[in-house]
Amino acid sequence: MVDLMGKKNYYFALSILIFIVCIIGVLVNGVQLDIQFQGGTIMQIEMPDDTFDTELAADIVKASIGKTATVNKSSTFNAENESDRIHLMVLNIASNETLTDDERNIVINALRNEFNIPQDSSINVNSVEPFIGEEFRMNALRAIAVSSVLIILYVWWRFRALRGLSAGVFAVVALIHDIIVMFAAYVLLKIPVNDSFVAAMLTIIGYSINDTIVIYDRIRENMKLMRKATVRELVNKSVYQSLSRSVNTSLTTLIAVLTLLVYAIIFNIQSIREFTLPLVVGIISGVYSSLFIASSLYMVWQERKLNRRAASRKQAKT
Repeated sequence: MVDLMGKKNYYFALSILIFIVCIIGVLVNGVQLDIQFQGGTIMQIEMPDDTFDTELAADIVKASIGKTATVNKSSTFNAENESDRIHLMVLNIASNETLTDDERNIVINALRNEFNIPQDSSINVNSVEPFIGEEFRMNALRAIAVSSVLIILYVWWRFRALRGLSAGVFAVVALIHDIIVMFAAYVLLKIPVNDSFVAAMLTIIGYSINDTIVIYDRIRENMKLMRKATVRELVNKSVYQSLSRSVNTSLTTLIAVLTLLVYAIIFNIQSIREFTLPLVVGIISGVYSSLFIASSLYMVWQERKLNRRAASRKQAKT
């Protein structure tokens, strides 16, 4: 049997490397918050076709009003002619203040001159006040905090034989690991953090904790069968027995999510793309953290507790 737990330092080193990359990414690229988290203005402009350059449009907005915009292509069906599609330029301008009427007109005129947008094109403008973005961000953090506390309490109760509190804490540490990995993907790819990120994050929390519970359950069962085994042998065998199940389950889910992602890219469905992309990263990170982070941390913690007990007994005898 492969000594998976013997390579725990490599697992920890890989996770630390990912965290360092995330920190560097934040320092270099910064964190881009979408208007749901920061407030700002969304503009949807009807375009003659879908050949416009989104990067050029973002540069024009920056040069015109000095604010950063995330520009995406979108499309919808024409209600009058089902075979025809209406092409849209969607501008997300996240800011601590919504755009004034003068700023909107400046942006629209600059884009109209560059991309030959007809005067009768439909233009929709929606604004999100900064205090609404702040409230949404705080609600997202509360959801994460509440779910983490509930997970610790559940694992504590479910796995009392494993010293459930430490098992629950390390399960949450693995979930935080997954969240940081997903966050790193957003930062490195310069994707604005929005409500899709929160939805994907909560989905991965549920998916990853399921994998971790399966491994903990295997450890609990093996404790009854391997009473003379060391903690390392117990955890190693449990992880090894769960390895194929976890990988196969994750691959099946990954295929389904990748199919959605490819579909969203082909048909330029931004909402699905923003949801499935972090899911792909989160699923990979989730199976990795469940197998090699939560279990390794639990093993190290239990070994240290046993070593401290052995040392205290020796001192008592002397």
